[in-house]
Parts: sequence; C-alpha cells; structure tokens
Amino acid sequence: MIDPALTPFIMAFMAAISIGGIAYVFLYPVLSGEKRREKRIGAVRAPVRSQKAVKQDLADKDRTKKLQESLEQIEQRQKQRSKVSLSVRLRRAGLSISTKQFFIMSVMTGVVGFLLGLLAAANILIAVAFGFVFGLGAPRWFVGFAAKRRFKKFTLEFPNAIDVIVRSIKAGLPFADAVMIVAREAAEPVRSEFKEMVDSQTIGVPISDAAERMYQRVPLSEVNFFAITVTIQQQSGGNLAEALGNLSKVLRERKKMKAKIQAVSQEAKSSAMIIGALPFFVAGAVYLTSPDYLQPLFTEPMGNLLLGACAIWMFCGIMIMRKMINFDF
Repeated sequence: MIDPALTPFIMAFMAAISIGGIAYVFLYPVLSGEKRREKRIGAVRAPVRSQKAVKQDLADKDRTKKLQESLEQIEQRQKQRSKVSLSVRLRRAGLSISTKQFFIMSVMTGVVGFLLGLLAAANILIAVAFGFVFGLGAPRWFVGFAAKRRFKKFTLEFPNAIDVIVRSIKAGLPFADAVMIVAREAAEPVRSEFKEMVDSQTIGVPISDAAERMYQRVPLSEVNFFAITVTIQQQSGGNLAEALGNLSKVLRERKKMKAKIQAVSQEAKSSAMIIGALPFFVAGAVYLTSPDYLQPLFTEPMGNLLLGACAIWMFCGIMIMRKMINFDF
C-alpha cells in the first residue's frame, strides 16, 4: 500500500516526467541541429537552375506584365467608347440610312400616329400620346429589334468564321489573308463586318484596332474575346492559330450552354405567359357573357381608380416574372 502522504509527490513526479518528455520531443530537433542539417542537405540536393531557365522566368514575367497592361488599355478604350450615337445604332441594326433620314421617318410615323389617335378617340390628348409613341418609341424599338436579330445571326455564324481563319493560318496563310477569305465567303452579317475590317486594314489601320472597331459595331462578348485575342497576339506574340482555335471551342460551348438554358427555362417562360395573359382572357370572357357586371369599372370614378391600380400591379408582376425567367450568360 502506498502511503497517502506520498501521493502528491508521486503525482508531481509523474507530471514532471510527462512534461519533460513532451519538451524533449519538440525541442530536441531544434537543440540538436537536425533541422539545420536537413536544410543544408536539401539545399545541396536541390538542382541548380541554369541561367537559361532564369532568363525564361524573367521573360515569362515580362510577358505577363505586358498582357496585363494590354488588357487594361483595352478596357480603358472600351469604357471611353461606351456612349453610342444614333448612327452607330443604325449601323448595328444593319440599316443603310442616315440619321437625317431616320428623323424624317420618325416625324412621318409620329404624324401618322397622331392622325390615327385623332380618328380613333377624337381626343387631342390621346392623339398627342399616339404621336409620341409612333414618333419616338416605335422607330427606336424597331432599330433595337433589328439590331438584336442581326446580332443573333452574327453569333450563329461567327464560330465558323473563326474556324476558317484557324485552318487558313495552319495552312500557312497570313492572318490578313485569312480575314479576306472570311470577308468573301462567310454568310451575312459576318461577311460585311469582316469586309469592314479588311477595308480598315487597307487604309493603314492596325489589325488590333480594326478588331476593336468590329466590337464597337457588334457589341457581343464573342467579338470582344476575338478582339482581345488578336490584340494580345499582335503585342506579345504567340500561337495565334491555337489561341483562336481555343476561342472557337469556347464560343461553341457557350452556344450549347445558351441553348440548354433556353430549353430548361422554356417551361417557366410558358407559365409566365399564361399567368400574364389569364386576367385579360378572364375579363374578356366575363365582359362577353355579362357586360353589365364590369360596366362600373369603366363608368364610375372608383372603377377607373381600381383599373389603374390593377394595371400598375399587373405591370409590376410582369416585370418581376420577366426578371425571374431571363438569364444572363
């Protein structure tokens, strides 16, 4: 039997041994110099880098710095050109008319809208509203609609044009000659845009600036990728065929992803269209079956107020659904 009086001393002795063992495990490599020896052995075993490898690293760092500077310059130029004039919008829409002709056509459509509103409602305020809608809203909406339709066609044909350029470069042709082939053989609107690029080169514009001008005319992310690739290759060098080949693959993958997103979201879009059109169909059916039931909404002030409030809430709901079913990619 251990004497109870010795128990505290035994516990203290065992604790001291434990602490000493732990300290020995952690401090021995430092005190004995094993870590310093391992570092020296590792330094001796490490392969000595040749002067050529050091120069290659410096060249890679210098090229990376130039690429970053080039990208910053491109971004700054694009921000400076963010404002788009009416002539550029007409060019994007593929319309071969001047701004003066566009304003004349807008005035003519505004006058037609004013006359239609005056004949339909016999109210000068409604006629003026029709004139503003037909004179200011409708022509600009048509320009935007035509531009979107043209951009869609351009997106479908653009990867094929890049593939033609890649195959031409691999066959030994210069980049300028490859662009000329696309300007002759590609489908519209890609052909006209590359023809504009060839014309710019003919008058002495650098190929990088000509590519950036294409992005100003066709403000798509695909064209921006192409302009950045060409600009970086012109400034820093590299395998242009490989870079454009990778760009073509990326564009085709984006196209597949876009189609997949549209297919997945089509059900939600159909549901939103049905929900948005349902109140109008129900109101029309009720008005045809029981005209007197909805008559107070059009004849009484409170009914007009309710119709206005319903229109506002309906507009808010449609905008929310539109935001939910539209995807940016």
